Amino acid sequence: MATKKEPQCFSLVDKKAVPLLEPHWPAPLNVKACVSTRMGGKSVFPFDSMNLALHVEDDPATVELNREILANAIGQKLTDFQWLEQVHGTKIVAAKHAQNAERADGVWTSAPGLVCAVMTADCLPVLLCNAKGTKVMAVHAGWRGLAADIVAKAAQMFDSSEEVLAWMGPAIGPQHFEVGAEVREAFLAMNATYDQAFFAATTSASSKKKYFADIYQLCRTQLALVGVAGTQVYGGEACTYSDQTKFYSYRRDGKRSGRMASLIWLAP
Repeated sequence: MATKKEPQCFSLVDKKAVPLLEPHWPAPLNVKACVSTRMGGKSVFPFDSMNLALHVEDDPATVELNREILANAIGQKLTDFQWLEQVHGTKIVAAKHAQNAERADGVWTSAPGLVCAVMTADCLPVLLCNAKGTKVMAVHAGWRGLAADIVAKAAQMFDSSEEVLAWMGPAIGPQHFEVGAEVREAFLAMNATYDQAFFAATTSASSKKKYFADIYQLCRTQLALVGVAGTQVYGGEACTYSDQTKFYSYRRDGKRSGRMASLIWLAP
């Protein structure tokens, strides 16, 4: 039997016994980025083992320990991290040296050493930088955030769309992301081009029209509509739902699913 090839949008690296995904994209050398997996932490079932979220009924002390382990693995202090209280909105905040989570779904910085962090377990994490390596951003983009144009808003916070690079991290794949007709209609009301991200699904559980949505294509389309060409967009090959070894998945595991973190920062 042939060995299944690893997706080419990232490398799985081991840093101090913490498996991390490192993006494959042509970001400037001073732009650092990675995504945690569910491996390498201290949480126990059903959060085993690198859950980084405090809101999913995991032991708070263990979550804080996991965050410390992650910070140590990438050579940063935990006080350098800007965590978010994500609400599926469009607010994007500037990172600060603080432990308090900001109520937002995106975070940016131009200051070296500050780590922009978003947490996901099926929603799409999008990491962005400019070609000069002077500004980075992390965005939490579920379908509601995408339907409210959060990724477009993020891209437009850079000086020029021509210099934006974007990398899409692990999210639920199109074979598993079933949505109602109202989701498709919300995107079509924005722009008919979004139709290419949906295909009809047959389900015995409901008589209502259902669709499978490609969240990666939704993101690519949104970026293209604000001038970020497809050649500037990377990633989009890892499915959280289908890879239970590496990833948490809310749709697969329910409300007690853990969360991964997608991180981006500028090297000091």
